[in-house]
Amino acid sequence: MAATINNEYGSIVISNNVISNIAGAVANNCYGVVGMAVHNAKDGIVSLVKSGNLNKGISVSVENDALFLDIHIVVQYGVNINAICESIMHNVKYQVSVQTGFEVSCINVFVDSMRVAASE
Repeated sequence: MAATINNEYGSIVISNNVISNIAGAVANNCYGVVGMAVHNAKDGIVSLVKSGNLNKGISVSVENDALFLDIHIVVQYGVNINAICESIMHNVKYQVSVQTGFEVSCINVFVDSMRVAASE
């Protein structure tokens, strides 16, 4: 269901795809995030999403004019996972609230994989 704002002039409808694109762009720019993760339902395999599909790996639900986001990420080896998740939660909540006008009630960050850089 899309997010809707009603005012004296009419209605503004923001699709979940737009909200997930905003959240994906913000999450991808956080330090330590390699990219978004997506699950293959058939095989149960987690794969890294290319940068052009920022809305993959993010689910958005709207209840009583509040947003609930689930974000699946791949992190870089050696970084503090707790710090990354807190940074994502803070930045995504702020940017989505500012850009859409909706309150973000809950953000769940799932670290689905870790990318280890190849040694040179």
